[in-house]
Amino acid sequence: MNEQSNTFETLDPQDWEQSKALMHQMVDDAFDYTKNVRDRKIWQEIPEHILNTFKTPLPQQPSNAEAVYKELQETVLPYPMGNIHPRFWAWYMGSGTISGVMGDFWASILNPNLGGGNHAAHKVEEQVISWIKEIIDFPKSASGLLVSGGSMANYAALAVARNVKAGYDIRAEGLKENNLVFYASTEIHSCNTKAVELLGLGTKGLKKIKVNDDYTINIDALKQQIQEDKANGLQPICIIGSSGTVNTGAIDNLNAIANICKDENLWFHVDGAIGAIAMLSDKVKPQLNGIERADSVALDLHKWLHMPFEVGCVMIKDSVEHRNTFSLIPEYLAKNTRGLASGDDWFSEYGLQLSRRFRALKVWMSLKEHGSDRFGRMISRNVEQAHYLGALINNNKDLELIAPIGLDIVCFRYNPGGLTLEALNILNKEIKLQIEERAIALPGYTTLNNKYCIRCAISSHRVTNEDFDVLIKSILNIGLELIS
Repeated sequence: MNEQSNTFETLDPQDWEQSKALMHQMVDDAFDYTKNVRDRKIWQEIPEHILNTFKTPLPQQPSNAEAVYKELQETVLPYPMGNIHPRFWAWYMGSGTISGVMGDFWASILNPNLGGGNHAAHKVEEQVISWIKEIIDFPKSASGLLVSGGSMANYAALAVARNVKAGYDIRAEGLKENNLVFYASTEIHSCNTKAVELLGLGTKGLKKIKVNDDYTINIDALKQQIQEDKANGLQPICIIGSSGTVNTGAIDNLNAIANICKDENLWFHVDGAIGAIAMLSDKVKPQLNGIERADSVALDLHKWLHMPFEVGCVMIKDSVEHRNTFSLIPEYLAKNTRGLASGDDWFSEYGLQLSRRFRALKVWMSLKEHGSDRFGRMISRNVEQAHYLGALINNNKDLELIAPIGLDIVCFRYNPGGLTLEALNILNKEIKLQIEERAIALPGYTTLNNKYCIRCAISSHRVTNEDFDVLIKSILNIGLELIS
């Protein structure tokens, strides 16, 4: 009991109507914040006096909810990452949807644990996973799990691959000999390296194969490495293909990889965090031919499907092996034939987590509101915009593409001529930073063949061609300022 009061103490509002009014105000402000996103700076440095507010001690006594919200408005909202803005092209992130926000809101209100149980949230996730099977042409018998993102999706899939192809019961016996080998291109996302390390194989357990001029994996080099490793007593178990690399958006020859896996009895995994969901796009789907032959696929739904963070998905064609890798049912998780604890498939048996947020609801609501065809059109438009930006670059003598345009990723640089590679790298890095600091846009960057590139990952459903006109004009102006 509260010493100050004889009333029952709880974490519910003391004044429900006052709390409701504040929530209504937040909803109004949130809609305005999103609707008017172009009117605010895409990004700005956080000043010292604001940074100091995040260094205060633990609050031990209550504060007025209105005061807490006022502090949020002053210290958090003006300093975003910027990824809901149409000119955010830095890291590969979606822009979010209002229906996704509503889904997250109701997921927090309902607050279920999606580890298992007989309740509606479980059925919603089952349906979302069934929809994703349709999208990537996987059989109905496949299993899936919504996870935090591509990193966890890849980890889960590679864990199944290791356990299936090791040739003995790793769960019972642990790693006997550290001779298992995964393969991927040098352009593979770093989360796959982390996954292989955490699976006990070390960095050496992932052989990185050279790429072609278009940054796709070199199939001949892949075949040769597999044969060399077998001759040296190593045990190849899995090839990871990329359907959209993080640097350039390159899509590996998935059918060629599938053929190798079939011939060599290897697991075929596709890291589709960037591009797999583009199966929804009539323009991109033909480039992803072969993804349906994979044993497993990792997807990120908070990228090109624009779900609010966080939600990814792992799909495994062999549901039995998926379950065998993760299932562990102690007495306190035993299922019943009736009641809340009934049901055959609990999601806790298909991944590491027992406690799982209701991630599926925002996906379910967004797909029902917009329909998959609209998401496909948004994806196609981003690809078209990437080529629009590419044309702007090719049509200007002071700009040059550094890599072929893959999916919706454009890598280029400012090059007025007469400068060394080192000088060009320094110049383009400064241009990129000034574009950012002047709050014009947030392009990304990478280095390809020792060349520093301005990299635009175009995955916003709000961006227009005019935004790229502004970007190019600003790069040319700033470049001229710097070399003058």
